[in-house]
Amino acid sequence: MNWDRIEGNWKQAKGAIKEKWGRLTDDEFDVIAGNKDKLVGKIQEAYGCTREEAEKQVGSFVEGYKDEGAARH
Repeated sequence: MNWDRIEGNWKQAKGAIKEKWGRLTDDEFDVIAGNKDKLVGKIQEAYGCTREEAEKQVGSFVEGYKDEGAARH
């Protein structure tokens, strides 16, 4: 799984991302709109971690994310 797939299915992926990073608000998700760099920045702000740590978290999420829509095909 790569970020392009998540970005393309942002509405579906948003739910899983909200579960992982619950401190992010709906308004922040609207700003992120599938942009990986913006997600990393918002995680960094909300959780007080370094950019490197936020990038690692997003990378781990991307590796583990299962596209539910693709699983049904």
